[in-house]
Amino acid sequence: MPVTDELMACFKEKFGSEGDIRVYFAPGRVNLIGEHTDYNGGHVFPCALSMGNYGVARKRNDKTVRWYNMTYPDNGIITADITGLSPEDNGLWYDYQLGVLWAFMQKGYEIPCGYDMVMISDMPAGAGLSASASIEELAAVIARDLFSIDVTMSECAVIGQYSENNFNGMKCGIMDQFASAMGKKNNAIFLDTDTLDYEYVPLNLKAEKIVITNSNVKHQLAGSAYNERRRQCEEALKDLQAVTDIKSLGDLTDDEFDSLAGNIKDPVSRKRAKHAVYENTRTIKAVSALRSGDIEAFGKLMNESHISLRDDYETSCSEIDVLAEEAWKINGVIGSRITGGGFGGCTVSIVKNDAIEEFKERISSVYREKTGLEAAFYIADAADGARRLL
Repeated sequence: MPVTDELMACFKEKFGSEGDIRVYFAPGRVNLIGEHTDYNGGHVFPCALSMGNYGVARKRNDKTVRWYNMTYPDNGIITADITGLSPEDNGLWYDYQLGVLWAFMQKGYEIPCGYDMVMISDMPAGAGLSASASIEELAAVIARDLFSIDVTMSECAVIGQYSENNFNGMKCGIMDQFASAMGKKNNAIFLDTDTLDYEYVPLNLKAEKIVITNSNVKHQLAGSAYNERRRQCEEALKDLQAVTDIKSLGDLTDDEFDSLAGNIKDPVSRKRAKHAVYENTRTIKAVSALRSGDIEAFGKLMNESHISLRDDYETSCSEIDVLAEEAWKINGVIGSRITGGGFGGCTVSIVKNDAIEEFKERISSVYREKTGLEAAFYIADAADGARRLL
C-alpha cells in the first residue's frame, strides 16, 4: 500500500473521514560539501532527498492541535493548545511541530485555528539527514496551505530555522531548512547563507551515484557540542573583528585567514575558525569543479572536507572515520565524507555505478569487523522540496 494511502487510512481511523483532508511531504537532505559553514556566513551545497516526512492534515474549529505519528505509535495522540505555546524541547518530534506554529505567530502571522494531523517518516532518525528540519518544513507547508498564509517557501525555511534556534534551543544554521523547503529534482542548491542567494546546480552524474552510508550511531545535537562549536566560532570572529572589518568568517579567503589567525586567542577556537574559512573555499571550488565536469576534483575536495571536520572541527567520530577512510581505499569511490551536524550519523560518497556493490560489501564487512555495528546504505536521489501532494 502506498505510504499516502496508509496515512489516509490511519487519519480516518484516528480523526474521522469527513471534511477537507490534505496530504503533504517534506524531504530530508544530504549535504555534499560545506559543513558547519551555514552559521558562519559561508556557502553550502545540499540537495533534498526523496526520503522524508509525510503528513495528512485537516483544519479544526478550535485552537487545539491533535497529532499522531505512525513512526512513534507509543507516543499516542499529542494534544496542545496553540494559544499557550512557549519555548521548550523534550527531544521529541512534536516539539519541532509546535515550534513552527509558535514561530509563525512570533513573526506576526495568524494561526486562526488548530488542525488534526497524522504523519510518518521513511528516513532514519538521528542519522544526520535532517529529520528535524523535515518535520519543521512539513509543519510550515501545512500551516501555509491550510491557513492560506502569504509566505514563500524560502521564508518557510527561515521560520523553521527560527523555531529550532529559539523554541528548541538548537543553534543551527539555515542549510537544513532551506534544502528541505527549496529542493529541486536532480539538482543541488548552491546557497550563500549570508545573503540567502542561491542557484540550482544540476548534478549531472552520468556514471556515478550519491551513496549515503548510515553508521547507525545516533547523535544528539541540541545543548551539546554543536552549540559549543558555534560559540567557539563566534569567539574567533570577535577576535578577528578587533583587527579587520568582517561580518562573518565566510568573508575571509584562506590566505587572509592565515595572515590574521594569530589574533584568535584560544587555539581551539582558531582551529574551528580555520575549518569554517577553508570549508567555505572548498565548497566554492567544488561547485565550480562540478559545473566544469571535473568530478574527480569534486571528490578530492570532499575528502579534504572530512579530514578538516575530523581534525580541526572535531565533529567526526571513530565509527564515521572508519566509513570514510575505508571508502577512500576503494577504486571507483570519487570522494567520501561525513555529512550533517556530526557526532555520528552518515557519510556521503560519490561512487561509480560499477563499484557500488563492491563498495557496500567491503564497507559492510570492515565496519562490522572494526565496530561491531551494521552499516546501512541508501542511494540518494536529489528531489523536490516540501509541498502539498494531494
